[in-house]
Amino acid sequence: MSALRDAATKLSRCAVALTRAVAVVQPQRALLHSRARTQHAQRLWGAAAEATVATGRHSLQAPFAPLASRFGRFYGHAQQQQHASATFVRMYSAAAGGGGGSDDGDGGDGDDGEARKKTGVQEEGEDEDGDEEDKASKATRGRKWHRKSSKGKSSKRDDNDEEFSHVEDQVRRDAHDGRVGTGHADDDEVVIAHHRKRGSDKQGLLGPPVVPKSVKEAFVLPLHDRPILPNTVRILEIDDERVIDQISHLIRIRQPFVGTFLRSDDKEEIVDTIENLGEVETVGTLVSITDSRVLSNGRCHLFVQGHYPIKITSTVPVSDDDDEGLGDVHDGHEDPKDDREDHEEDSKEDVKEDSKEDSGDGERDSADVVGDSFTASPWRGSSAGGDGDGHGRHDGDEMHPLLKAKVTTLKMQEYDPQNLRLKALAAEVVTSLRDIVTSNSMLRDSVLAAMENRLRLDDYNQLCNLAIAATSADPHEMQQVLAELHMESKLMLTLEILKRELLNMKLQGEIRQQVETKVNEQRRKHLLHEQLQAIKKELGITKDETATLIDKFKAALEGLTVPERANEVIEEEMQKLSNLDPQSSEYQVTRNYLEWLTCIPWGRTSEEVFDVGRGLDILNEEHYGMTDVKDRILEFIAVSQLKGCSHGKILTFVGPPGVGKTSIAKSIAKALNREYYRFSVGGMNDVAEIKGHRRTYVGAIPGKPIQCLKVTKTCNPLILIDEVDKIGFGRLGDPSPALLELLDPEQNSGFLDHYLDVPVDFSKVLFVCTANVLDTIPGPLKDRMEIIELSGYMLHEKVKIAEDFLIPQAREATGVDGQHLHITAEALQALISGYCRESGVRSLRKQIEKIHRKAALKIVRGETKDGVVNVEADNLKEFVGLPLFTSDRMYDTTPPGVVMGLAWTAMGGSTLYIETVATSLSKQGDSDNTSGSLKLTGSLGDVMKESATIAYTFAKHYVEQVDSSNTYLKTADINLHVPEGATPKDGPSAGCTMVTAFLSLALNKPVRQDFAMTGEVSLTGKVLKVGGIKEKLLAARREGVQCVVLPEGNRPDFEDLPDAVKEGLEVHFARTYDDVYKIAFP
Repeated sequence: MSALRDAATKLSRCAVALTRAVAVVQPQRALLHSRARTQHAQRLWGAAAEATVATGRHSLQAPFAPLASRFGRFYGHAQQQQHASATFVRMYSAAAGGGGGSDDGDGGDGDDGEARKKTGVQEEGEDEDGDEEDKASKATRGRKWHRKSSKGKSSKRDDNDEEFSHVEDQVRRDAHDGRVGTGHADDDEVVIAHHRKRGSDKQGLLGPPVVPKSVKEAFVLPLHDRPILPNTVRILEIDDERVIDQISHLIRIRQPFVGTFLRSDDKEEIVDTIENLGEVETVGTLVSITDSRVLSNGRCHLFVQGHYPIKITSTVPVSDDDDEGLGDVHDGHEDPKDDREDHEEDSKEDVKEDSKEDSGDGERDSADVVGDSFTASPWRGSSAGGDGDGHGRHDGDEMHPLLKAKVTTLKMQEYDPQNLRLKALAAEVVTSLRDIVTSNSMLRDSVLAAMENRLRLDDYNQLCNLAIAATSADPHEMQQVLAELHMESKLMLTLEILKRELLNMKLQGEIRQQVETKVNEQRRKHLLHEQLQAIKKELGITKDETATLIDKFKAALEGLTVPERANEVIEEEMQKLSNLDPQSSEYQVTRNYLEWLTCIPWGRTSEEVFDVGRGLDILNEEHYGMTDVKDRILEFIAVSQLKGCSHGKILTFVGPPGVGKTSIAKSIAKALNREYYRFSVGGMNDVAEIKGHRRTYVGAIPGKPIQCLKVTKTCNPLILIDEVDKIGFGRLGDPSPALLELLDPEQNSGFLDHYLDVPVDFSKVLFVCTANVLDTIPGPLKDRMEIIELSGYMLHEKVKIAEDFLIPQAREATGVDGQHLHITAEALQALISGYCRESGVRSLRKQIEKIHRKAALKIVRGETKDGVVNVEADNLKEFVGLPLFTSDRMYDTTPPGVVMGLAWTAMGGSTLYIETVATSLSKQGDSDNTSGSLKLTGSLGDVMKESATIAYTFAKHYVEQVDSSNTYLKTADINLHVPEGATPKDGPSAGCTMVTAFLSLALNKPVRQDFAMTGEVSLTGKVLKVGGIKEKLLAARREGVQCVVLPEGNRPDFEDLPDAVKEGLEVHFARTYDDVYKIAFP
């Protein structure tokens, strides 16, 4: 014990010497350059190392921790402070450990160090008898080693260097005095040699810190993904610089312990701190930080190891001077805090005793330094941004971002390791864990090594922690296992998680096996195909892919009359393809281009049949009526028969929907033995649909005409361009000019598609266009068309179409033949007049199909007599419901001011009433100073409004001719209305009807009953020609009109009408309005 007291006394004297060096160095700090300061500090470390060696290897570390921080603050910068403090501590650690912990063996044998610790008194006595000369020579060598960092610069020392040299010598003398009598010269030299090698101490601390058996306080570090289990190792990533600084401080004060707790909230943002303890689970794990790595992005990786579970009880306020990582700890020994205080008291007393022997200034400086060095906080002294005195500028929250909580250590409830149920559960856990690690190669080596080396068979708690850590369990499930203190429940939870993990891995394995099997099969086929191609190529059986493609393209052109320009392009592209790499993108573009060029039927035509009789039979077989269309097709056949060849034409069918415009085109193609192709331009607003895309675009293809040639494989098909009156215009261009180039006989012999970029002949193509109206067709395009108007069908025509075409089609579609369903002619007439009044037969077809479906349902249910359904006019509503139309006649007898007119719509002809009424009338005495007004209602278009204004003006002048005293129209405010105001109306053909209505109102005289008219009127009373005569007459016949007035210009149109339309009508033709007035007001 006396030897230990002597060693402690000598250690205190060394501490006094070191503090004296600090007292001398610190005032000169501001005068020294940082580089020179570093060199002098290194020499001081050497002196400190000799002083430390002289004291022996006793566990008296407490006084030197503040000194390490004191020397670290000498550097000024935070990084230099940390390096300096670590250097001092490393030197002291090597001296105190006897070199036994050296990695390279220079520190001596560890076993020998232990033996010397046990027999420290005897060794001290033996060393006292050593040779003093050997000690002096070794000390000299030590001084030479400590001056190695400033080698070559000793001759350039300034006054400050001399001052440092004086301090260094003083430290060495004190160290030499403290070393006399210890007898550890050999060991001292070994330690000095140990420090000659750079980085020999890899730990950088005073050895590994001792894990306390229990803690009362701990800093709270939140976890986001999964909790850390005891006896497991994890890597944590920290972003918060404050947290990184605080953890660095805990490592420096040898308290690298924190409590890790899983977050209880679902916070998406990842933060390394918490505001209150409610944000984390109450049960966590005490972990020790074994290593740290700072990344280039400023983040820090912490290597932590879990030890045992702890539970939060309350929060501990953290002060600015709180430097302890843990609170009160218990490790089975006396409280180290008491020992540290005792050592500080002893050191201070020794310092005071030595200070009395020194001079005044040195005594005062030494005392001040001792008091500061043993009370200063290393955390504040080493913080980034601290001032020269070592005090940081951080507030309490900034210095301690991690909350500090009072915790209790959780221990498992006592259990019997020999319990059969526990042993069975543990065995099943081990089996499941082995199955998991066997399937996962990443966990295999680590987990199996832990199970074989460190796992005790009776430590079921460690087994559960190891098993759960090897799974991808849910964090809350892992937290539940961590907080469970009953061993049987903990084993059951672990086993459930392992079984679920094992099932998941089996499913993953099955999916992986299926995918690998499929991939391997595809790879196998590919390899076999490549081998087969290689074998065939070696034997000369086949050629490579490019040569095969070129042969295919050449074969496609055999027998075709390719134009010279197109042939040149094809040859160039084939040559280009043969020189391209099949893996290049240009190869695929060239290949697609050649495929389109070779798929066009250059010069190939279908064999046409120029038989007029055969063509007429085909047209009559599929269509009823349509005499004009049939005659034009027969004319085309006759001309082609006489010339021996045919040329392309442009036929345009204009008519209301449902009259057979599209279907007749297909019949024409059949009659001429031509291929049929249809595309619609309704709403088309991209010129590329006609002219194609340029090859520079991805996914470029030719336009519709070129696609037609590829599909039909002939150069003379019949192309139907549907809805040509509804072509659009947009930002991608106007398709009308492109369509004009295609249809114009003067241009389409060399139609140039943007994709092909070679001329293609379309002169032999027969173009058929369809439209509902002519007004919206562009003028240049309409000028090149041959217009054929298709009017609506009459009643008897619809009946005939229904009997010959629609009913047989409905029977075939529904399976109801004529033996089970019979529709009378009266029922068809009632169906047409009450449900299907439009010009076409499309709606009639729907109603007939509906009748057949109702009849099929009755037959299946057995609701018929003898299985036959009879449809008559009386029971028609049972199949198609109530009639949609009753009558267009609003007036049985028209009153004054109301006249019936005839109108044409896209759905056919209809009757239209014109109503006039006076809203106000001026007094007779004020007639000279008052003029009447006209108001128009009924959704009238601009053209119809102009017709009303003209009719009103003409009527005011005409009424004076009839009755010069009548000033009604000049003085009255008149409202003209056309019923069905929701339906837009426009056109000039209601002029005569409006004039007649104004005259009837002014004369207060009704017009002739069963009377209707149509025609445009001018300001001078001329009756002008209008269109839609057939549809208008059909509407008049449908409403029971007997007398009709038409313009004289429409006489030829009337004479061309079938007799069935003209039969029963009294038709008058008017040149001027006088002719109309004589008929309307007899």
